[in-house]
Amino acid sequence: MIDIARIQAWAFRSPTNRPVATSFGVMHDRPAVLVRVEDRDGAFGWGEIWANWPAAGAEHRVRLLEMDIAQLAMEAAVETPAELFRKLDAQTKIRAVQCGEVGPFAQVIAGLDVAVWDMTARRAEVPLRRLIRADAPDHVPAYASGIQIVAAGDLLPRARAAGHKRFKLKVGFDMGPDISAVHEVQAGLKNQELIACDANQAWSLAQAREFVAGVSDIPLHWLEEPLPVFADPAQWRTLAEISSIPLAGGENIVGEDNFDQAVKAGVLSVIQPDVAKWGGVTACLSVARSALANGRRYFPHFLGAGIGLAASAELLAGAGGDGLLEVDVNENPLRSWFFDGQEPVVDGMWTCGNGPGLGIDHIPDALAPFQTLHAEII
Repeated sequence: MIDIARIQAWAFRSPTNRPVATSFGVMHDRPAVLVRVEDRDGAFGWGEIWANWPAAGAEHRVRLLEMDIAQLAMEAAVETPAELFRKLDAQTKIRAVQCGEVGPFAQVIAGLDVAVWDMTARRAEVPLRRLIRADAPDHVPAYASGIQIVAAGDLLPRARAAGHKRFKLKVGFDMGPDISAVHEVQAGLKNQELIACDANQAWSLAQAREFVAGVSDIPLHWLEEPLPVFADPAQWRTLAEISSIPLAGGENIVGEDNFDQAVKAGVLSVIQPDVAKWGGVTACLSVARSALANGRRYFPHFLGAGIGLAASAELLAGAGGDGLLEVDVNENPLRSWFFDGQEPVVDGMWTCGNGPGLGIDHIPDALAPFQTLHAEII
């Protein structure tokens, strides 16, 4: 029985020396929302709630959890994390639609789901990946993310020094210079290094075709979100038919039915749900298994703090397949201090923790100066 007696949530904001730019906006600080659940026997678990956007999102998610969702979680009478996820999802559907905040509700539920899975694995005294699959490996392949194309000259050497061999470049800013810069990066790659590109939904179909044509001589590993998630499915099919580059997406897909359609449509070669943005472990694991069963690849999307990154690694290891773990290489103490200041990547491989659950017991003391809000519900 899952019997939650206490929920705590913290909002953090870490200043950035270099703003993190995407095609749709710039992050001028690094936010995070971390959540801890505890049952009546003192068992606990950690989760993370996605809060990168809007700029005021982190504090909003804490209040949403505190005032609208926590009590539902504490009153739920369920046996498994999956049951809790389904119950909270059903109970909040009308509320989310009523206020037009389907995303924030989904993100809070995702963070709670991760925390309850962590708590369950701790009770079983096994790493989360081994609760999912007994023979899950201790290492998963990783790639360096968050590399804005104009900053690649600075960030790629840093990513190499951190142990990476695969790199994802953020494009979608200025077509001609973007294409030229991708060629420049490709020309400077070392043995066995690979690059992918992420447009963050920046382009029309015509623009996406222009980019694909412009990099046709480069063996890009994948092209992520070249079109908006709401683009006509026929446009996605057209792009997939003319592109030699595998297409990827999923961080902005919400709902198992929508993921099922995306997997079975055959347009996306790489499926990328975000464990802190929608679905938590419960639904993202289901999506991962569906993707693998249908001949797709599962790459968990993630760009946040250390708890969500650890959960993504555990989920990838547990799900199996040949997927890659996304590891942001921009400076962010909210992420790196959960791993003693340096993410555990060696020779392109992420080393999972040996402790129970996510292997995280507490928020590092070094993050205290970045806390902006704390809520406790008992």
